[in-house]
Amino acid sequence: MTHDDAGGVNVLRVANCSGFFGDRLSAAREMVEGGPIDVLTGDWLAELTMYILHKTRERSGGYARSFLQQLDEVLPACIERGITIVSNAGGLNPEGLATAVRELARRQGVAVRVASVSGDDIARRVPDLAAAGHAFVNLDTGEPLPHDAPLVTANAYLGARPIADALAAGAQVVVTGRVTDASLTVGPALHAFGWSDADTDAIAGAVVAGHVIECGAQCCGGNYAFFEEIPNPTRIGFPIAELHPDGSSVITKHPGTGGAVTVGTVTAQLLYEIAGPRYLGPDAVARFDTISLEQESPDRVRIHGVKGEAPPATLKVTANLDAGWRNAMTLAITGARVEEKARLAAAAVWAGMPGGRDAFAETSEDLSGDLQGTGMAFLRLAVRGGDEHTVGRAFSQAVIETSLASYPGTFFTSTPGRAQAVARYWPTTIAASEITPRIECEGELLPMKPYAPRVAPASATPRAEAMAPAPTRGHAFGETLLTVPLWVLVGGRSGDKGGDANVGLWADSEPVAEWLTERFDVAQFKAALPEAAPFRISRYSLPNLRAVNFVVHGILGWGVASNMRLDTQAKGLAELLRSRHVVVPSALLEGGKPAERALTWD
Repeated sequence: MTHDDAGGVNVLRVANCSGFFGDRLSAAREMVEGGPIDVLTGDWLAELTMYILHKTRERSGGYARSFLQQLDEVLPACIERGITIVSNAGGLNPEGLATAVRELARRQGVAVRVASVSGDDIARRVPDLAAAGHAFVNLDTGEPLPHDAPLVTANAYLGARPIADALAAGAQVVVTGRVTDASLTVGPALHAFGWSDADTDAIAGAVVAGHVIECGAQCCGGNYAFFEEIPNPTRIGFPIAELHPDGSSVITKHPGTGGAVTVGTVTAQLLYEIAGPRYLGPDAVARFDTISLEQESPDRVRIHGVKGEAPPATLKVTANLDAGWRNAMTLAITGARVEEKARLAAAAVWAGMPGGRDAFAETSEDLSGDLQGTGMAFLRLAVRGGDEHTVGRAFSQAVIETSLASYPGTFFTSTPGRAQAVARYWPTTIAASEITPRIECEGELLPMKPYAPRVAPASATPRAEAMAPAPTRGHAFGETLLTVPLWVLVGGRSGDKGGDANVGLWADSEPVAEWLTERFDVAQFKAALPEAAPFRISRYSLPNLRAVNFVVHGILGWGVASNMRLDTQAKGLAELLRSRHVVVPSALLEGGKPAERALTWD
């Protein structure tokens, strides 16, 4: 942390050491030992994680125990160097994790003040809230929550202010339940810079920085579309956001670590799991259509110019409903006549299953691999239903029994697995005024009021998600056309948004950016990716990022925990799209990186 002449903080260095429940365990130590930082954050709570913690609560305590493993390596050093630790690893039991942190500190002989932030868990309140008129309408489908819904978790997304209040009370370690991912960065910034709720531009800038670093190594070159450009990609470093009092930031990483921080890697992360230009949050709405990126120097990307709006009067709630069981098996198909063999294999399995397909609530058949009949293809059969035995042993036995009675060369890619419990994801909202954060710091409860976000007048708050069309740049593309794979021209990143999937595409040359933002529309998207054609698709142009974002509504069904796709989180959807061929003006391949990539394309 650096200070100005008046003693105020002018740079706050916020590091990340976890992007999901299961990330690199050594990352915390790497960030603490790799160079100076002021705050160590970690994100453990994907939408699926709350259901996982529910299913494992008896043995895990309802929180992410891997956080304690990381903390065991760095807590003494953090306290000695004045590094604050902020994490949402508390999951369903922040108070329990706080107690575990205190016990860890006691064993290490470290004096530490630990705070927990909760109040997000409303599962037990839902019946009473519903009786009082809260419909808990599903944001994807428009359905009200059934009164007899098999609800197992329901958590409102808290904002950053409770984290800031815990830090103001002297906490050195803050563990939370469900807060927004960006709150882990915004909370320390609120505390360090003393922003008021009216400082929406500054807060929005911190939200953007938090969104960039919350997925760990992704913004440093992890999962990057142009992976061949990333140095030392086998051990990519984790990110640091250097925040400034005006809300601007610089994204960087420790010297000597693998990967790279570039305008491209930061853009890729900005496009990850978003919808329209208005990025809603409980502290501010960040306008992604105002973000400016600048390559300040190697591995340093400056983010500035972000505009913010007052937050909405509601908080997002993610709930999980028990949805039965899921199972899948994959059969390998070698050689010719792939589709005929696949039809025989599937028919044999359903014929051997008591009740056939009707024994299940949902079935799917996915054929992939070499469909030309010169190599190997794969038939994945998946089922979902309410009876564990039927979905589990009965289904896998029906598949195994076809081993010697199906197509030539039958074999399986794995041994039969047990049925997996699944949940239906239910995204909804609740009036912010119904939620009161709870902060406990060393046995003392801090006084808190219900959320009361400022709401700007409707006339001052743009509600339209899509931007007005950008002025045409007027690039002379010419009439000569070429057919090329999309990856030659643009990068891409995709992910899940409940039952929807987003596919963000960006360009790294101005002519391609103009073509992408002004000409590559939904019709072309569907033509290149017919797998998405049956679904409603929204398109959002972000010329400031040389990007567009497509949202494919409903492609993930009931969400990650229950859909039948092999790629349950749509992580590969962008790469599938980029592999497809498109017809484009030849001028797009004249110079720059697209021309270089075209030379490597066979």
